[in-house]
Amino acid sequence: MRTLARRRSRGAGPLALVAAVLGLLLLLAPTASAAGGLDDAAAALKQGRVYVDPAMESRFGQSQADALTAKIRKADKPIFIAVVPAADPYGATTVFTDLRTKTGITGTYGIWSGDQFKARSDKSALPSVNAERIAGASFRSHPGDIDAVLNDFVDTAAPQVKGHGVNGDSDSGGVSTAAIVVPLALLALAGTGVFLLFRRAKRRKEEQRLADLAQLRQVVDEDITAFGEELDRLDFSPGAADADDTQRADYAHALDSYERAKRSMDEAKGPEDVKPVTEALEDGRFSLATLAARREKRSLPERRPPCFFDPRHGPSVRDADWAPAGGAARTVPVCQADAARLAAGQDPDIRTVPTEHGPQPYWNAGPAYAPWAGGYFGGFGGGLLPGLLVGTMLGSMMSGPAYAAAPMMDAGSSFEGGDYSGADFSSEDFGGGFDSGGFDGGDFGGGGDFGGGGDFGGGF
Repeated sequence: MRTLARRRSRGAGPLALVAAVLGLLLLLAPTASAAGGLDDAAAALKQGRVYVDPAMESRFGQSQADALTAKIRKADKPIFIAVVPAADPYGATTVFTDLRTKTGITGTYGIWSGDQFKARSDKSALPSVNAERIAGASFRSHPGDIDAVLNDFVDTAAPQVKGHGVNGDSDSGGVSTAAIVVPLALLALAGTGVFLLFRRAKRRKEEQRLADLAQLRQVVDEDITAFGEELDRLDFSPGAADADDTQRADYAHALDSYERAKRSMDEAKGPEDVKPVTEALEDGRFSLATLAARREKRSLPERRPPCFFDPRHGPSVRDADWAPAGGAARTVPVCQADAARLAAGQDPDIRTVPTEHGPQPYWNAGPAYAPWAGGYFGGFGGGLLPGLLVGTMLGSMMSGPAYAAAPMMDAGSSFEGGDYSGADFSSEDFGGGFDSGGFDGGDFGGGGDFGGGGDFGGGF
């Protein structure tokens, strides 16, 4: 209890200072115009409030907006909701980018426009395809009922959205707006408050990074141990009379890969450092497969990706069609054992890893596993793994060849949900191109092309 009290005491000072500064700034800021518009909407969202344009108040009243605001604040998630008319100044194809840019906070944005509802999201908070699906389900569950749709959306999205809510007291963007009208004497104090907020966010990010590495370490240690056991079981002596130089070279390369993997894992400082470890393990397993072929007088194996279901199975031997429950079929590289299981109508031996929701297939375990997967599959073409993982958490991140590099840990951004990023965000990370993803044409996105031509993905 004393430790908890000390922690609260250390955190209370900066937060109290920031709250006092922002409270004073908001009091001195001009009152929002009743005319509505993008600036008023962004100002409300930056304060953690649900925004309702005056033209829509007859359909979604202030008491409903206040209740929804309270729900979002209680969830403490970066979810932003706006209810606006389908008219200027809210451009049908630009309203999401406009509000995201002016609000400047990473998170999940839901916008009711006229008679439609859609959502977009920064990847660090929630894959945008997930936000779109949740919005579509909520919209179709409560036709025409704005209050029910928005509450359903928040209830469903909140457990999945990552990051922290602004809750009206961590509004970095609000400082810069109100500072225009405050005395110069407050600027230094305001800057101090913002600095403390950013420092807290940076510290939280580093704590998450270390936690992700600890989770990954357990999985990678299992991989290294499995490869070491393969070496122990290997019936090969370099000094045997029937061993030649090429076989000894394969064996030595496998041993070097094993040592390199262990050394790289010992030196790892973050999840991105795991990539060289799994690269070494993939390389070592191919050397063992080559050694086995030489000893058995078979043709040397083709350099293929590891088995998709579990890279510990070694290099794949063929491609096979496979579909997860409720998902679309796709072609994946498989080992001989999994190929036989699929041919017999059985489930493949899928690698699961620990998560906060219990064991999950590695492709649904979160962004920390991107470097792990990149090390195994990254050397076989930049588009291989993203194509295999369409509709999954990792697949939503790996949209280009950069997925095999260390920076993919942040999915193209160093901000997490709830952080102030200003206009520093990628339109591809925030729901894809907006010219085709706005409210044009009355196409909500839940029709025939929802989920990519029928490839909804199911539980995959």
